Amino acid sequence: MSALNQAGEASYEIAAASAADVGDILRLIRALAEYEKLIDQVVATEAALHEALFESKPQAQALVARSAGGVVGFALYFQNYSTFRARSGIYLEDLFVEPAHRSRGIGRALLRQLAAIAVERGCARFEWAVLDWNQPAIDFYKSLGATPLDDWTVYRLTGAALQALAQEPT
Repeated sequence: MSALNQAGEASYEIAAASAADVGDILRLIRALAEYEKLIDQVVATEAALHEALFESKPQAQALVARSAGGVVGFALYFQNYSTFRARSGIYLEDLFVEPAHRSRGIGRALLRQLAAIAVERGCARFEWAVLDWNQPAIDFYKSLGATPLDDWTVYRLTGAALQALAQEPT
């Protein structure tokens, strides 16, 4: 999928990520982490991303937005499952467009492509999380018709707590 500028030229293209895009995806993950004030949590490497996205049993998939200057945005997602609906869904882990390329419809185009993938796969839903303080993203998502799930709270186990639970005697 590509979009045309006023001169009728392609201003960007949305495509499935390839193995050659891994370095750019990691660069954008780091830029997203900087924006979210979470850069200290990024331990991802190109090798780990390559394995997760392109090895024999991929754990996730990605779309990239390419402009004349290269990859300027990405969406990384994976399939999840709803027991209540007995159908799969798509979970968007990360969406990021470089600040210089925002307000050109790239974020919307990435989400539109993911919505099309969800519909094509017969998914029951398309979900993601957003930081409470990220009002520009919240406003953008609401403009698409997305609704917040105010009655749900995300919980997470990591590090020592994850290890401790896994090692509890049965």
